[in-house]
Amino acid sequence: MTDILNIDVSELEDIMLLEETSTGNKAELIVYNDDFNTFDWVIQSFMDICSHTFEQSEQLSLLVHYKGKATVKTGVIDELRPLKDALVDRGLSAVLEAFVDK
Repeated sequence: MTDILNIDVSELEDIMLLEETSTGNKAELIVYNDDFNTFDWVIQSFMDICSHTFEQSEQLSLLVHYKGKATVKTGVIDELRPLKDALVDRGLSAVLEAFVDK
C-alpha cells in the first residue's frame, strides 16, 4: 500500500493521457462562429485542412455562421488533433469534443 502513495501524480496523468489517446477514442472537430474571419477564409481553411470540397466547406461555413457552431469532421482524436491545431493557427475557433454514440 505504501508504494501506491509514493507514485508521482504527473506519472499517473501521463499514463491516463496515453490510455485516452491510444484507444482510438472518437471525437468531433467543432468550429465556432466569430466576428473576425471571412466566409472565404473559413471555406478555404476547410478545403485546405479538412480536405472538404468547396460545396461542403461553403455549407459548413454557413452552418457555423447561422447556428453558432458546426461539426466539421469526426474521427479518431489523434487524427483530428493536428487538424484542430491547424484551424486554430489560421485564427478559427476550433475544439475537439468526445464523440458519444447514440
